[in-house]
Amino acid sequence: MDTDSGTISAGTDEVTKEKLLQDLRVVVQDAEALIKATAGDLGEKTKEARARLSAALDNAKVTCRQLEDRAIAGAKATDKIIREHPYQSIGIAFGVGLLIGVLVNRK
Repeated sequence: MDTDSGTISAGTDEVTKEKLLQDLRVVVQDAEALIKATAGDLGEKTKEARARLSAALDNAKVTCRQLEDRAIAGAKATDKIIREHPYQSIGIAFGVGLLIGVLVNRK
């Protein structure tokens, strides 16, 4: 039973990771646009803010790459396990589908 909930949870985690990666990409693009837009402003506070934003942007890019690498590694590991145990994978998928079907059709 734990395997079934783990499978459902893994799918939800994957959607959450994809959403996080997409949001992170948008933030990086917006930050880069902001840095370009303030390039002509020579104020001291603006320079400091641009430097902090550039550092944060670099960190965000690294984090995004790490998340993408982890997602790829997770997908490869899942694929490997499914290929090594195809009948068990089919059985688990069938069991999850049956459970969902029973729960949906309950009155």
